Amino acid sequence: MNDGPNRLERRAAQRFEVHVPVAICFEERMLTGFTQDLSGRGIFFYSEGAMPVGAVVDLTFTMPSEITLGESMPVRCRGRILRAEAPQGGQHNGIAAQLDSYEYLPADDREPTAKFIRVSAASAAASARYVQH
Repeated sequence: MNDGPNRLERRAAQRFEVHVPVAICFEERMLTGFTQDLSGRGIFFYSEGAMPVGAVVDLTFTMPSEITLGESMPVRCRGRILRAEAPQGGQHNGIAAQLDSYEYLPADDREPTAKFIRVSAASAAASARYVQH
């Protein structure tokens, strides 16, 4: 593996470092988390709960204007877990997911965010990918 300055980037879409709350629906449970970064095909987020590789999840969060190229909008995405990092020293689980589909939601259909806790980006390594519809 080449980790030097000439390392090839395999991601097909630009990533945006975005820290917003995310509601995660996994196996009929509702979990909370916080995004680390997003791209056109995937997402990396931190969650209070562990999820196995291959699991299907629904994620609801506000898509930032840097990605929509307009207004920030609430969105619900369906994705599949590609990688899960165990928590380090009391931190949350780091999870990378490929996003297979998404739908923009009306502004009044947002998930409640009262329980969301911000997770430090410095607490774990991060990488991700984002959406195709």
